[in-house]
Amino acid sequence: MSTKRFCFSCDLKDDSKLIAEYKEYHAEGNAWPDITKSIKDAGIVDMQIYLTGNRMFMIMEVDKTFDPAKKSKMDAENPKVQEWENLMWNYQQELPWAQDGEKWLPLEKVFQL
Repeated sequence: MSTKRFCFSCDLKDDSKLIAEYKEYHAEGNAWPDITKSIKDAGIVDMQIYLTGNRMFMIMEVDKTFDPAKKSKMDAENPKVQEWENLMWNYQQELPWAQDGEKWLPLEKVFQL
């Protein structure tokens, strides 16, 4: 199966206690089952989040069924996803160049070996 990669970035609030709590929510086995199900149901076959300081980078591998607009609609209609997103917003903050309400911003690939 061929996959496509998407990469995004978002900041956490620069507070060591909040960062530790955010990491605990994302530790293996701690993400809510409804959230991981919604991710998989959207055609995302792998998702990883990396952190340096308070800046996060998300890498998603998606299959041919993935459609960003469809995923956005699915998320908006899923009360559990909305609950999770609202909870995570207690820890996250917009990147300095984000528009109001933008959370995870897409990264531009500038090099490939």
